[in-house]
Amino acid sequence: MSLPQLSVAFVAFLIITMATSSCTNLKKLQYLQDPIDTARLNKMTFVEPVIQKGDLLNIIVYSDNPTATALYNQPIASVSSAAGGGAGATGGSGQTSTAGYLVDKDGNIQFQGLGPIHVDGLTKFQLSDTLDERLKPFLQHPYYNIRFLNYKITIIGDVNKPAVYSIPSEKVTILEAIALAGDLTLTANRQNVLIVREQNGKREFGRIDLTKPELFNSPFYQLKQNDVVYVDLTKKKAAALNEQSLRYITFATSIISAVALIITIFRN
Repeated sequence: MSLPQLSVAFVAFLIITMATSSCTNLKKLQYLQDPIDTARLNKMTFVEPVIQKGDLLNIIVYSDNPTATALYNQPIASVSSAAGGGAGATGGSGQTSTAGYLVDKDGNIQFQGLGPIHVDGLTKFQLSDTLDERLKPFLQHPYYNIRFLNYKITIIGDVNKPAVYSIPSEKVTILEAIALAGDLTLTANRQNVLIVREQNGKREFGRIDLTKPELFNSPFYQLKQNDVVYVDLTKKKAAALNEQSLRYITFATSIISAVALIITIFRN
């Protein structure tokens, strides 16, 4: 085999080696790598958010008598706000807003026209029942619109857009959270994502393996308000990627040298 033929064969070998190495590393970056047992994982359970100390609630009361109802609603003010980061952020001016009801350290809110109401540990549906008991003597057919004003999650670590994200729908899964954060980076640890959760006066820690379909059955698959998602860096993977980058530089240098050699030979 002549020298030009050897050079061409060497270049082809380098290209095939680089492509094979890339495919191997891409496999490690995939989510849900194992087969999905659809019969076992097809059940969906929505956990109703529970009101906790420190939450900020928006509560609007309606009834058949708007004039009487006004006594039990906070004043609505026009406010200006600048656009902010995270899902659900809004911008512009002339928006309407209420102050909201802050759940204090004792689990109470100071409700407009009624005074203190204990809400800690209640769902929004249960709070509606509590308000019914207090307001039905004064209002005809009262009903309520209750929302969390501080339903947010924090995503930090090895993601592309770490931030605090507001969730207007009050429902978000770990996969949706990762999408909000612009996906994980190439060096993120997909097998040991940490979720920090505070509820009932305690701090809980959960771990999720994003490469396993069993994540759908995890109690931490559906996130709750104020959850913190921490994605750690895989040090071995980072080191491997650095080594791979060096190999690519070496390969590229070899290819350039080989091509230059071929051109020189054919010119002569």
